[in-house]
Amino acid sequence: MKTGRGYRQYVAPSSLLSALIDLRMKDVLEESLPITESPELHVVTGAFGYTGRYITLRLLSMKKRVRTLTGHPNRENPFGEQVSAFPFNFDNAAVLANSLRGATTLYNTYWVRFQHGNVTYDKAVENTKTLIRAAEEADVRRFVHISITNPSQDSPLPYFRGKALVEEAILRSKLSYAIIRPTLIFGSFGVEGVLINNIAWLLRKFPLFTIAGRGDYKVQPVYVEDVAELAVSLAQQDRNIVIDAVGPEIYTFDQFVHTIAAKVHSKAKIIHVDRWVVLAIAKILGQLLRDIVLTSDEIKGLMAGLLISSMRPNGKMRFSEWLELNADTVGTRYSSELSQHY
Repeated sequence: MKTGRGYRQYVAPSSLLSALIDLRMKDVLEESLPITESPELHVVTGAFGYTGRYITLRLLSMKKRVRTLTGHPNRENPFGEQVSAFPFNFDNAAVLANSLRGATTLYNTYWVRFQHGNVTYDKAVENTKTLIRAAEEADVRRFVHISITNPSQDSPLPYFRGKALVEEAILRSKLSYAIIRPTLIFGSFGVEGVLINNIAWLLRKFPLFTIAGRGDYKVQPVYVEDVAELAVSLAQQDRNIVIDAVGPEIYTFDQFVHTIAAKVHSKAKIIHVDRWVVLAIAKILGQLLRDIVLTSDEIKGLMAGLLISSMRPNGKMRFSEWLELNADTVGTRYSSELSQHY
């Protein structure tokens, strides 16, 4: 593991620890003004999810009025009356535009982790293009989009190719935009940080953990609150910008897994195997857990080094520090992608 250039030591206030995140949410909600007292409206897609929830918390702490667009409008609203919820309505562009009217900024976290059933990357691209057109129709001032590092229209991986197509649509629009490309995001409400949480869960529960290949491919995790802070900061600017969201530490994947294993006191034997063996094990686990644990494209993207950046780190929280503070809770429960987002 190495530390990125230009990093200054970050000390996390105890009030921001993940173990106390629910208390933090409670404090934010109690301190926020009633939504009718703030004329400035911000719309966040997926405010009940992961990155969107942190963006929403930050906006509420700034006394902003927040609305969310969600694929699950009937789920419990953790923000209560502070955040109104509307369905995406991708199939009705006029209704979608109406749900954005009056907003100064739209924060878009909408995407799909993998294709499943009638949920496809092509559909996610078309849905996002519909959202962009609706934002134009509604005269939204600023479009802040959460993308991914190293997207490319030439990528053989549909996740990264789809992200690049969405970025092109934003660049071609008449919207003022900020495109943020995070690496591997960590930090969670409960078990919502799926990938890292489930690595820790597997290390806690099973005697064996498999790594595809030599494990020398790299990851550069970035803290979700740093991503949210960057998003809200860029929303207040006017210049168009495309920027990576980059954490201060770089690990080989082998180092990454061993670091997590040490902190959660795992006794699992960590071995290196062919990629197809990892996928076969993941498929069996998925059948037992009624989930999709890992996909072939995710392994390919990881092994291709697509979750690191050549940019100077702009995230502050070290993964090693966060893990030290949250070792007792990370991976204590399995996090199901299908149950949360599909």
